[in-house]
Amino acid sequence: MRAVKVVVTGATGNAGTSVVRALAADPAVTEVIGLARRAPRRYEVPGVRWVAGNVDPGGTDLVGLFARDGADADGVAVVHLAWRFQPTHDPAQTWRTNVLGSIRVFEACARARVDVLVHASSVGAYSPGPADGSRVDETWPTHGWPGAAYTREKAYLERYLDGFEAAHQGMRVVRMRPAFLFKETSASEQRRIFAGPLLPWKLIRPGLVPVLPAVGGLRFQALHTDDAAEAYRAAVLRPVRGPFNLAAEPVLDTASLARLLHARTLPLPAGSARAALAAAWRMHLVPAAPGLLDAVLRLPLLYADRARQELDWTPARTATEAMGAFLEGLQSGSGLDTPPLAGAGAGMFGGRPG
Repeated sequence: MRAVKVVVTGATGNAGTSVVRALAADPAVTEVIGLARRAPRRYEVPGVRWVAGNVDPGGTDLVGLFARDGADADGVAVVHLAWRFQPTHDPAQTWRTNVLGSIRVFEACARARVDVLVHASSVGAYSPGPADGSRVDETWPTHGWPGAAYTREKAYLERYLDGFEAAHQGMRVVRMRPAFLFKETSASEQRRIFAGPLLPWKLIRPGLVPVLPAVGGLRFQALHTDDAAEAYRAAVLRPVRGPFNLAAEPVLDTASLARLLHARTLPLPAGSARAALAAAWRMHLVPAAPGLLDAVLRLPLLYADRARQELDWTPARTATEAMGAFLEGLQSGSGLDTPPLAGAGAGMFGGRPG
């Protein structure tokens, strides 16, 4: 396709704001439509048209939005990023958006005869990694970790897409499975989603954090969100199908974070960390459920060779730089002028709570 209309769901969040910018800057893309629950009032990206709506059952007319509605585009692509992390105490509500809403997106793509569907899966869709800690490619099983809503939902959608692809072989379906995505302007949103209001974010800066708890077995991969967005752009425009792992080097752990913050580490058994998190979650002091920690401790490490070869993709930043950008954003309360990414302390967005 030489001229493409692209609709991005969840366009105002961490991944969405980077993906719409990457797509709008590509001359092969004729139109970018950013779908979000609340369209931004002041945040403008040249070439992007914002549409307020949602993917939930009974929500926006997705078929009409996805339809090829002019002669300017040779094809239509949908990049599905919309996702709800909260409320973690009500998994039925996240299931409604994340699973039922995603299925609604997929079926609308079929009815509108969309050419390309790029779905944001995750490293969280994978089954627990090998016992020896070796890395996995895209053939590793995607059954998730059953104890966390996030990983259950991502894994369920992988199974749904298996059947969907078989039934709609004329549509290119791409599944992106990135590691943790960070950028400076997502820090306030991610703090609200996972840590809640009790985290003293102004104190998270080098020299002010004397000790970090080193949770046993915690290792993870990270990627700058803008680098992930370049992979999404390539997946829309290149004739590729199937899953792609996305991750940057090096693998991170508590020691990596401690070096960024000039802090020491204090060993903390995983069981103790889980018990503390579970107690705080039950008291509604933190939004992250203890099952999510269980899942993170079991995530596999990823090979990203297929993305490098077939998408001609190489991260411009290291995992350490991505994490450093996040910490800088946490220190400054950075954000963007969209409802999900409103900066810490902003309090209001366009007259309503951010």
